[in-house]
Amino acid sequence: MRKQKFDIAGMSCAACAVTIEKKVNALNGVAKAEVSLLTNSMTVEFNPSLSNEKIIIQSVEKAGYQAAIQNNPTVHQTMNPNNVMDDEVFTMKKRLIVSFAFLIPLLYLSMGHMLHFPLPSWLHGQENAIPFSFTQFLLTLPIVYINRKFFTNGFKALMHRSPNMDSLIAIGSSAALIYSVYAIYKIGWGLGHNDPVMINMFAMNLYFESAATILSLVTTGKYLETRSKKKTSDAITKLIDLVPKTASVIRDGIEMIIPADDVRVGDMVIIRPGQKIPVDGTVIEGYSSIDQSAITGESIPIVKKPGDKVITGTMNQSGSISFRADRIGKDTTLSQIIELVENANTTKAPIAKIADKISAVFVPIVIFIAVVSALSWLLLGKSFEFALTTAISVLVISCPCALGLATPVAIMVGTGKGASNGILIKSGEALEITHKIQTVVLDKTGTITEGKPKVTDIFPSGNYTDLELLTIAASLEKLSEHPLADAILQKADELSILIKKATDFQAIPGQGVSAWIDGIQYFAGNQRFMETQSISLSTHSELDKILSDKGKSLLFFAEGKNLIGSIAVADTIKSGSKEAIDQFKKMGIHVVMLTGDNRYTAEAIRKQLAIDEVVAEVLPQGKDEVIRKLQDSGKKVAMIGDGINDAPALARADVGIAIGAGTDIAIESADIVLIKNSLLDAVTAIHLSRSVIKNIKENLFWAFFYNIIGIPLAAGLFYPLTGWTLNPMFAAAAMSLSSLTVVSNALRLRFFRPQTENHFKSDFSNDSVKKEEKRMIRKTIQIDGMSCAHCKARVENALQKVDGVSSVVVDLETKSADLELSKAVDNKILTDAITDAGYEPCNITEG
Repeated sequence: MRKQKFDIAGMSCAACAVTIEKKVNALNGVAKAEVSLLTNSMTVEFNPSLSNEKIIIQSVEKAGYQAAIQNNPTVHQTMNPNNVMDDEVFTMKKRLIVSFAFLIPLLYLSMGHMLHFPLPSWLHGQENAIPFSFTQFLLTLPIVYINRKFFTNGFKALMHRSPNMDSLIAIGSSAALIYSVYAIYKIGWGLGHNDPVMINMFAMNLYFESAATILSLVTTGKYLETRSKKKTSDAITKLIDLVPKTASVIRDGIEMIIPADDVRVGDMVIIRPGQKIPVDGTVIEGYSSIDQSAITGESIPIVKKPGDKVITGTMNQSGSISFRADRIGKDTTLSQIIELVENANTTKAPIAKIADKISAVFVPIVIFIAVVSALSWLLLGKSFEFALTTAISVLVISCPCALGLATPVAIMVGTGKGASNGILIKSGEALEITHKIQTVVLDKTGTITEGKPKVTDIFPSGNYTDLELLTIAASLEKLSEHPLADAILQKADELSILIKKATDFQAIPGQGVSAWIDGIQYFAGNQRFMETQSISLSTHSELDKILSDKGKSLLFFAEGKNLIGSIAVADTIKSGSKEAIDQFKKMGIHVVMLTGDNRYTAEAIRKQLAIDEVVAEVLPQGKDEVIRKLQDSGKKVAMIGDGINDAPALARADVGIAIGAGTDIAIESADIVLIKNSLLDAVTAIHLSRSVIKNIKENLFWAFFYNIIGIPLAAGLFYPLTGWTLNPMFAAAAMSLSSLTVVSNALRLRFFRPQTENHFKSDFSNDSVKKEEKRMIRKTIQIDGMSCAHCKARVENALQKVDGVSSVVVDLETKSADLELSKAVDNKILTDAITDAGYEPCNITEG
């Protein structure tokens, strides 16, 4: 199967999208076609041996639309989605200006006499009825021409028996225009036959202003809708804008600046303070603090040293580093994030099928209602003008646009918001199902715990101190390959302990090691090993039992036959795991821990974190079976894991959530990826899913509400009881408002905030980083005058140049800048920097 994206032109509402999907899905060899009204695109999965791009494009064209293959370039070459939207906004704005430039004099002319506004004498009286009506006709023509797209698309769709929103607008406004032109002929006939009654009747029943107002108001709604839709792509735009245009590399011993697209794998890239990382790589030289907030959502910069990975689009705060380029172009982390977000926006959530099914029959039913309402009022003795008015109002108010936008705008904003918080949601379906999760299954190692054993306790005996015991332990374990040995060596490295040379090293698998240090024989191992060496453990044997209940392993150390102490090692629980599990339980989600570890260690973790259920000593192939059994009991299950052995379970679960630091195969198998490697983000993903689904339901309510109330009112059902009717001009305004309401409601998701207490706290294992963070001074500056991304960039650049400023985050919505300072900086220096950039600082708060 091949997956190909296409750009689609000519769509105007949900009915268009449904029509195209039906046509393409009916093709031989096409497995699935999904059309996004929001992005004007289509994703098709097809068998290349049975179908191809040309056949698919022809199918779309036969349905009355245009299609073109969408290129899949690298992130640097990707067309910014806002550039496309900018063109669309500009086109709609031009149409709007021209429409109102002619609509205003048209309304003045057609209604001025009713309001006693002054009019030229040659437009007064029955004798001037032709100039009066024909001038209105001439003022209407430019409005019709500039908005001709409604007519060309609408009637084309009607001819292909797939009427859409444009068809409704085209039929309604055409009816008003044709009747008004007919009225001009009748006025002329009345003048020629001296029939003042006919002249007066038709001069007062012209519908030019109705047709023009309908087109102008719908264009107004489309303009506002387009502007709002432009905001929904902000997340992708911000990600694309993170990539610097150039990079400094060393080639043939010479440093040169080249386009970022030209960086090759293996190049040595130089990054100085204030510059962005152009490609993914590994630090070779230097130390620096990197702001990764744009990618991972972490607000605190991360210290990078040789051997650490750097990510495309992150900002170097202080210090210069040299790194080796490992991944470039579409292979970088940022490119993959952008692709995931774009793919999520082109896939449909199951809830969207409700709107699709209704949209498929909606427009034909509306046309039928309009015809029936007109005929009914004629049969009931009402005038032709009254019947025509009701029919036009029904056609104009019944726009299925809101139905088509209800789901995709919410999903686009939701997935974009997730990406900005380090949560990558691969599809609309995954986003929807997540809100239904009843059971969360957590892998232990690397998910709940760090996955790397650490020294937790040191218990020296006799005359030994902690440092002396650790020195002997590290010297013994340096030659060992046991995983627990790494924990002891890491602790020794943190304390800068000088390791002694050990000789005659011997290892007994499953028990321990022995070696000579400074002419003395030492032993290290478990309780059984010490007993075989006839070494008394005294009170430490009880200690072993106590610590094993806490999930810790105790290693014993002896000098000859004398115990010199013991060291406890454990796979420590990640920061945030306890809060995440508590949050799951508050949401009513059953928490299960799944691990291959022994049941004693697993039970210790369960008690410590108050986990509902533990399944221990599970083989990798058994994890998939555990998920299946939970699903068979009727539960919606989410699996959270990070390893290769978690991949089958991630794929089996209703929602697979991969920890971002995990293996590629685990990430590939998952529906959601947590970049920050924190369980708290899984909680945020569920909260986000619930917020998005709630928003979609609100959108669908408003979409249905407008039509349920509007169509009967437009058809005149309330007229016999209340005398209420709906003027076509008000119907057009209401229709535009329905789409705008839906898009505006979805944009509220941009204000979504994680509900976990420690979401913005980072987990640092490096003590020096902790100390650096503690020294940070935080200030918030309120700034007037900022209005766009350029303003934001200028303020950021100005503040970053101030000595002592480590990081700057400017928020256009709150008109503020959050600063982290590595040393005290006078407020006047900060305000002067902002003022010099052309903006006005208002207030500075610290803390």
